This record gives sequence, structure tokens and C-alpha cells, in this order.
Amino acid sequence: MKITSHPRQQLQSEWISAIREHAPAAEKDGKLQPEQLAVVYDQQWFKMLVPAAYGGLELSLPDELRLIEAIAWADGSMGWAITLCTGAGWFGGFLDPDLSRDVFADPQVCLAGSGAPGGEATIVPGGYLVDGSWKYASGALHATHFTANCIICDDNGPVLNAEGEKTIKAFLFKKDEVNVLPAWNYVGMVATGSHSFEVKNVQVPANRAFIIDANFAVLKKPLYTYPFRQLAEGTLAINLSGLAIHFIDLCKPIFIKRGEAKGFIKSQQDKLDEVYSRSVFRLNDARDEFYRAADRSWACFINNDTDILDDSLKAVSQTSRRLARVARQAVDDLYPYCGLIAASTSSEISRVWRDLHTASQHSLLTFES
Repeated sequence: MKITSHPRQQLQSEWISAIREHAPAAEKDGKLQPEQLAVVYDQQWFKMLVPAAYGGLELSLPDELRLIEAIAWADGSMGWAITLCTGAGWFGGFLDPDLSRDVFADPQVCLAGSGAPGGEATIVPGGYLVDGSWKYASGALHATHFTANCIICDDNGPVLNAEGEKTIKAFLFKKDEVNVLPAWNYVGMVATGSHSFEVKNVQVPANRAFIIDANFAVLKKPLYTYPFRQLAEGTLAINLSGLAIHFIDLCKPIFIKRGEAKGFIKSQQDKLDEVYSRSVFRLNDARDEFYRAADRSWACFINNDTDILDDSLKAVSQTSRRLARVARQAVDDLYPYCGLIAASTSSEISRVWRDLHTASQHSLLTFES
């Protein structure tokens, strides 16, 4: 049994070679390598969701999901970093157009950031005075800009909205306005450089504040009115799918070699074949279901089919979480049969296992209901 619509079909062989050849060094250094980033910049992968009006690719959701899965298959850290930085590039649909044209003119532009409201932005003449700190900014070590959510304040404290809740806006910061704080000390996704960062009493102009909501999109296109939640769920889940396929690919030669070992009996080979086939079948099924849901939801937006829109978005959320669970389970079912090489800190299959189990801890993928 084989993986259907294998992610390798999305990538050229020279890209895969450059990404994988330097993946061990990237993990050792805790950041993507120049040779890997050269592919990213050349293919404009950080600009996948940047509006075409500002020089971005402005990919459709179906195309972006399949490309993200392929990059995550090539290397987990690269896939994750590109996913999170691409998500921040999507904010180009909400930013002031003049600001966007300036920011995205850089061929190596990369936006890192955090969605947690970890700072306060106090209203001052001409803009805001920002102070705060945020965690888990994937791509922080090669970012040109950072985005972060802040609670809006005035001289009397937090500004409340019509519902009596604190007002929250997102902000764009230049690299030199931010202090990166080394803080990524986890077993996987090491090369993402997902460090913390802080902004200390930095005054920014008013046009660097924006609201991430379809009602406030500057560009009224399907890509920027599609709900951010499902966009995030889908792109994160497909990373785990790509990682699981990479793990499955690496299992095959290991299982063949084990089967050729002296003393390996038929019942053991049958067990390997059974576990392998079951894992591939389940992952294929979850991927197919996910892509059907994601493609359908996108078609709803393109066609403005409001009758089934809510159901289609719920399906994206549900299938994203199922895909994340199935990807993790497929890897965990196969892992015990891989031998000590899967536990070696220097092996490729171990790095994939660590990356998947680190990425799968994201809160958006934890619960299926």
C-alpha cells in the first residue's frame, strides 16, 4: 500500500536535496541554513499568502495546503517555520496598503510573531506606545518583521469595546524594534528558532495597528475573508500529515532490512506488513477526508455559497483535528518496530519523530470536539 498523492509531487528534486542535506546542520544550529533559505526566497514560500498586489503569490487555500504538506514532508522544521511565517504574511490583506507595499517589497521578507495578547499598546499622539513580551515566534532568527497582539490602553487603563471586553489589536514591528529572547528548549522543531521576543516602550505609528477579522480586511478577496481559525487549523494539521508521510517513507527500508536479517521469521514479517499497511490506510483516509473538507470550504467562499458555509467550515475543523490525531497515531504504531535507529539522536527518522511530537502539542490540535 502506498501514500496517495504523495507530497513529493509538489517539489522539485533539487529543492528536496537542498532542504534535507542541510537539515541536520539546521537542527544543530537551531535555525534554517542559508542553503535552505535560498530555496525559500527563490520560490517565495514566505510570500505564499501575501497579496499579489504587493508582489506575493496569493495562493488559493487548496494550493497552499498541498504545498505546505510537501515542505513539511521534506523537513518538519522548515515546514513549520514557513507555515507560521506565511500565516503572518497573510496579514498583508489587513495592513495599510502603503505600509504593505513597503514591507513586502523586500525579496527576503519574513514575518514572525505570536497570537497571544502579551503586550499593551497605549494610545499616544500619532500612534501607540507598545510594551510587552511574547512566546513561540517561529522563524524569529531570520524574520525581517514581527507581529503581535496587544491590549489597547489609554490613560485610564484598558479600552473596552461595545461588549465590555478589552480591545485587542495586532501590531507590526520592525526587526530593530524587537529583542529576540532565546527560549526554544524543546526536543523537536529545533531549527524553527521559535524563540520569545519583547518590545520595550517602542512608539509605532497608527498604521502599524490592524484587526484580524474578515470585516476589517483591506482586500476583500476570498483568501482574506476566509476565517483565520480554519486557515490555522488546516495548515497546522497538514504539517503533521507531511511529517507522518516522511516517517512512513523512512520506515519502509528499515522494515525491508529487518526482514532480511537472519532469524527473522514469517510471523514477524507479517506483523510489520500489517502495521505498515494499516498506518498507510488510515493516514490516506484522514488526508482524503481533510482535503475534501478544505476544498469544499474554499469552493463555498469562491462561489459565495452561504447555505453550506457553516457546515463546511465545521468540517475543516473536525477533519484537521482528526488528521492530526491519525498522523500521530500512525507514527506511534510504527515506531516500536523500527529498532534503535529510531531512538538515535543523529538519525533522520528520530528527528522526524521528535518534530512531529513537538508540533502536535499545539493547542489548536489537542481536542477533536
